[in-house]
Amino acid sequence: MSNLEQIENAVRQLSPRELAAFRAWFAELDAEAWDRQIEEDIAAGKLDALAEEALNDLRNGRCADR
Repeated sequence: MSNLEQIENAVRQLSPRELAAFRAWFAELDAEAWDRQIEEDIAAGKLDALAEEALNDLRNGRCADR
């Protein structure tokens, strides 16, 4: 049995209270991983072209407030 299968089985056995706590913990873990990835992508310049495109749209009146 793989680690993933073991984790899935363990999660299925959690009480509703434990499952809620696990969900909260996992959401925080996932958010931290997302934040790290975005920061790495920004530092590497991977979003520069998108930022420049957005700024050009703003300068040229192609943005609207909603």
